[in-house]
Amino acid sequence: MKVTTVKGTNDYLPEEVRLRDHLQEKILKVYRENGFEHIVTPVIEDIENLDKSEGGENLNLIFRILKRGDKLDKAIAAGTYDDLADMGLRYDLTLPLSRYYANNRAKLVLPFKAIQMDRVYRAERPQKGRMREFIQCDIDILGSESNNCELELIKTTAKALLAIEIGGFRVKVNDRRLLKAVLVNMGFAENELDSVCIVFDKLDKIGADGVKAELEEKGCSSDAVVRFGEFIDRGTFTLEEIKKYVNEDAVTIVDEVEHIINVSNELSEGKYEVVFDISLVRGQGYYTGTIFEVESTSFRGAIAGGGRYDGLIGKFTGENVPAVGFSIGFERIYSILSEQNKKDTGMYGKRIAVFYNADEFAKASKKADSFRGEYDVCMIERPKKLGKYINKLEEQGYYGFVVFGEDEEPRVLGNKG
Repeated sequence: MKVTTVKGTNDYLPEEVRLRDHLQEKILKVYRENGFEHIVTPVIEDIENLDKSEGGENLNLIFRILKRGDKLDKAIAAGTYDDLADMGLRYDLTLPLSRYYANNRAKLVLPFKAIQMDRVYRAERPQKGRMREFIQCDIDILGSESNNCELELIKTTAKALLAIEIGGFRVKVNDRRLLKAVLVNMGFAENELDSVCIVFDKLDKIGADGVKAELEEKGCSSDAVVRFGEFIDRGTFTLEEIKKYVNEDAVTIVDEVEHIINVSNELSEGKYEVVFDISLVRGQGYYTGTIFEVESTSFRGAIAGGGRYDGLIGKFTGENVPAVGFSIGFERIYSILSEQNKKDTGMYGKRIAVFYNADEFAKASKKADSFRGEYDVCMIERPKKLGKYINKLEEQGYYGFVVFGEDEEPRVLGNKG
């Protein structure tokens, strides 16, 4: 029997779980304070739903669950190998939310503001920063086309990031409609746009040459690829400059993006910056409008992202239900704060130990109760080498200890006083 976890998954020690719990509690508190409601969905979804969810590259990373018993035997006997799985593990929380709304819409009031904080699964190649099992922290607003939803999501997500003290960050904003308008003017066909966006999303990983090479392999127009390459090489663009690359119909989209950025910067009160970035794509194919991403300015990389996905719920209901969401990359943030050794900075409730002799449990338990509320209290039968044990508690971040029968108040460990 193997004692190690499956590749791409982790065991977490108590001190690690304390940090993870603390971060999730802080995020959840901010979400709830801003009017969002916590829901829970299964980790297992129908494979048809997952396959048709327009999840971009994530569709290649689905963990598929084989049929069971006779159904599996019949599928194998028939040679229908593409039909061996009937379920899969969710790769994000957006598809489950869309199905959840379709299934429960008669009981929900629009706009519906949802919180999801749960595990998702992707068949990634395990490496630092890429796990097969990880947690996402999502907020979504369903049932409203207003770009006030984007403003609310940006502000609420930023509040949560400020609450967990992740350091400096900025919010990048783009719009899929605007990006597609640029691509059309460069000569790409309408039916190529989603594919081009997915390739463009790999820019940071494969570089401009890699993007151009992959687009050529897909059979895109050489002239369009050349023009797009020049566009990529140009780098950053202002919203005013982007107007030169789109037709008149798309100018209103520029104005919408500008409004979102200007109001968001007003609401930020200088605590973070909201900027336009035409190179922001987001890999999922279900995005239809505004997209956004939070980039840490203290640490390299994105720590949150999301966008508008107005067409996804309609796949279940046959009706147009606008939707937009923002997801915090919990594992990335946990990794950053864990590396900073945030275990003992007053972020949590203070822990103390109450040591007692074997025949004193009842009385010692009452004493321990007197400290609870102010402290997290762990009762420990007195070890033979008390001093050595106390040193271990200090290493684990304990605030202090009480020896029952000797101490009335906790003795503070180290320099925690």
